[in-house]
Amino acid sequence: MIEVEIVGVRIELPSNQPLVLLREIHGERHVPIWIGTPEASAIALAQQGVVPPRPMTHDLLVDVVESLGHSVVSVNIVAVEDNIFYGQLQFENGTTVSSRASDALAVALRATCRIWCAYSVMVEAGVRITEHDEGEGTDPGPPVDEHREMRRVRGFWEVGDAGESDGWRQDMDHIGPDSHASHAQR
Repeated sequence: MIEVEIVGVRIELPSNQPLVLLREIHGERHVPIWIGTPEASAIALAQQGVVPPRPMTHDLLVDVVESLGHSVVSVNIVAVEDNIFYGQLQFENGTTVSSRASDALAVALRATCRIWCAYSVMVEAGVRITEHDEGEGTDPGPPVDEHREMRRVRGFWEVGDAGESDGWRQDMDHIGPDSHASHAQR
């Protein structure tokens, strides 16, 4: 397993499909995961430190787990099949519970636990997104098929400037709990 962190949530244009971007902590690969609008809102709100007046579903889940004397110690992205990502919640007693990747990530932010990605998922779905500060003694890793990577990331930088580390972010103000109706047919 490879430890990753959540970079953030963005809206991919022109499809207006939200995605969450993960980045390996000790490397340069990123994993984009297309998610639903409610999960995008849940992740973005948690990253911004917004505490709703009443607990949302992911807050409730973490509250219930902790009230029962347990804790989520890690979230694992364990598989990807046909662009569908599979996650797991890992508890302190060794129990694992299957989850959608997006829900697992929303829980991870609330439980403040580590996030891991299976090596096979990183190989299949990971992409290299270069930054201006490359070359500071990091191992470049195996050769990259640049054409394959470009096809996989096509359109990823349509919002913002690819040279900015935060350039891919788009304001999430327009995504709220009521905006999921247009995505309900998925």
